[in-house]
Amino acid sequence: MERKSMRKNNLTSLLTICFIALFAFSACAQEHRKNESRLAQINNAINHTVLLNNQENLVPILSLDTNTIASVSLGYDKQLTVDSLLNKYAKVTSFSAANYGDTLNFLEDDLKFFNTVIISIADKDATNGQYLNFIRDIAKSKKVIISLFGEGKSLASFDAISAPIIWCSANNVEAAGIVPQMIFGGIATTGKLTQAYSPKYTLGSGFMTAVIRFKYTVPEDAGVNSDHLKDIDKIVAEAIRAKAAPGMVVLVAKDGKVIFNKAYGTHTYDSNSLQNKVTDIYDLASVTKTTATTPAVMRLVEEQKLNLDTNVGAYIPRARTSPMNNIHVREVMLHQAGFIPFIPFHNLVKPTDNSADSSAAYPIKAADGYFVRKDFFKDFMWPKMLNSPIKTRGKYVYSDISMYVMKDIVERISYKPLNEYVDENFYAPLGMQTAGFVPRNRFTREQLIPTENDTQFRKTLLVGYVHDQGAALVGGVSGHAGLFGSANDMAIFYQMLLNKGSYGGHQYFKPETVEKFTIKQSNLSRRGLGFDRWDPDATKQYPSELASPQTFGHTGYTGTCVWVDPSRGLVYVFLSNRVHPGVSEMLGKLKIRGRIQDVINKAIDAGRK
Repeated sequence: MERKSMRKNNLTSLLTICFIALFAFSACAQEHRKNESRLAQINNAINHTVLLNNQENLVPILSLDTNTIASVSLGYDKQLTVDSLLNKYAKVTSFSAANYGDTLNFLEDDLKFFNTVIISIADKDATNGQYLNFIRDIAKSKKVIISLFGEGKSLASFDAISAPIIWCSANNVEAAGIVPQMIFGGIATTGKLTQAYSPKYTLGSGFMTAVIRFKYTVPEDAGVNSDHLKDIDKIVAEAIRAKAAPGMVVLVAKDGKVIFNKAYGTHTYDSNSLQNKVTDIYDLASVTKTTATTPAVMRLVEEQKLNLDTNVGAYIPRARTSPMNNIHVREVMLHQAGFIPFIPFHNLVKPTDNSADSSAAYPIKAADGYFVRKDFFKDFMWPKMLNSPIKTRGKYVYSDISMYVMKDIVERISYKPLNEYVDENFYAPLGMQTAGFVPRNRFTREQLIPTENDTQFRKTLLVGYVHDQGAALVGGVSGHAGLFGSANDMAIFYQMLLNKGSYGGHQYFKPETVEKFTIKQSNLSRRGLGFDRWDPDATKQYPSELASPQTFGHTGYTGTCVWVDPSRGLVYVFLSNRVHPGVSEMLGKLKIRGRIQDVINKAIDAGRK
């Protein structure tokens, strides 16, 4: 029972860490003078931090999909700050020696499933024999990174340890916030020892690293006056008052630095509803198209396994006897294939097509208490799409059918379901902890933002099941909708695109591939290949009045958007559930997303003057 209690305490601590992370480096820092002072303290801590013992280049941590990471506090009193930042980059499970009494054997046992252990310890505790023995023991079988805070008098105690040490001579909140970022490459290490501390740690010792991931910091660190971002709060408050959505999350990244990340409102309009958190997971709707299906297409095109100028029938056997056969893949990606916009499949479901209980005959879960019959997609939905009339080929008509088609092509070429393909190739190695399909299989209801109270089709409140009816009928994994994720995960993915395919020390795409898909590719519309873009028609002010012509991204029906503006080094993420409890048009009528984007644009432009 004692060890179960320890594990429960660890889980509780981790949840607390994630909550504290909401404010540690974002919303609390909204006053310009305060942030300038804080930035000076952050930079001072960075300048007094040295990386030692990095001969094996373990810092920064690279392969996030193969590292199972634990964070261990050996008496360190600022561990909540450390863990809040570590969890921005990867799933990191927290442990504290204080929970294990007089022996650390149980702690070592609880670390058996982790191959990487990050240890935080203050200089005053670093001569503790029990702690040093613990570090030596786990370093025999695991990768260990030591975060050491304080004057450095204890450095000689580590002479026999070969694990990397990041030593910061400061021991304050700023120090606790910057060392985790150095471990993951959000901040470069450049410091050298200014004196000898032992025969091993001599004058001039220190390893240099490069920035490879996000830095979480204050707006002033990116040349933005935080006072100029205050109108975001006002616009969001207006939106919530108008019931455009119960709540929302806004994230701003500039030049590879997350400078604003704030949650507003509640999950629902109920008086006892949970407060929104920046870690909450949203139904991204059509942002799926550019965060799942299009990247998969990009990878296959880059590998020369898919040709944009080949006809659909060359890849999909059943299409060869359908009107789709001669349509080129490029036309599909540009929404110029002539497909009808969508087919309301949920209105065509017969009583025999669904059941309240799962069984071998009804295995596809579309919501709680709603299961779809086996092969409903293959026998009914797919033939309907394949044989739908081609009426507008050569014209721009936005169609969800296009991404059903592209999903099928991706899966045929890759031999993998779309959800597995994107997770293995992008989400897991990028450190995206929430992004994926069918999140109810992986997360609690409390982490998931409810969407519509579906009174017509599934007759239940949708929590963690895709809002889009067509995607629901195929089990939640579709090319046009079905992806869920947090704001931080979306920012990571789109920063990778802003970086021309590079993030975390890995090149996911060639720069020319990103350029090809995100620039304007159509003579008939504003669109790139799969990506939506800035509209040259000034009367539309799309996606916002001040957006630059380089802007690309996508919106989602549930009230989401992600926009990248390379001219400003900007990634802007907006997440909401505007379809709760029913669809509201106020988000669009009030131009909430675009107005927030322009507050950001103005703040960035003002900082350049």
